[in-house]
Amino acid sequence: MILAGGLALAFAWWVERGLGIMPCELCLLERWPWRILMVAGLAAAVLPGALRRVFLWCGVLLMLASFGLTVCHAGVEWGWWPSPLPACHAPHLYGHTMAERLASMPLRPQKPCDSPTYLVPGVPVSMSVMGGVYALVVMAGLIGSLRSGQRQTRRIFH
Repeated sequence: MILAGGLALAFAWWVERGLGIMPCELCLLERWPWRILMVAGLAAAVLPGALRRVFLWCGVLLMLASFGLTVCHAGVEWGWWPSPLPACHAPHLYGHTMAERLASMPLRPQKPCDSPTYLVPGVPVSMSVMGGVYALVVMAGLIGSLRSGQRQTRRIFH
């Protein structure tokens, strides 16, 4: 869980810093389940059996939440619905003079959430959708780990 979350965040950091691609607000929101997954993974690594399973199940729920955020973001990218975040829309400039309008502009440029980021030329899969697929893979791995642990427990006690 720690490694999966770290890889997801490191990849996002590399795309942002290394490739210079600005994330939108939904992209930034999609990083939170991965951060929390790393904390849950740390807790699962140090806690005993029953508590470990609780945090592994929390990891499954976090990956389900990550996939839900991906569906929301992909729907915005594909034009199925508007973004639920107000920061994804064009900034509202206030004031009558040019100085007042410049003062009301956001401090950093914002990328619209309906503008997908395609990392591989010619492949119409956005970075958001790739993150959702990765979340499903991690979730499947966690469920598989939980199921194999359950089978081992049954063999020991039966």
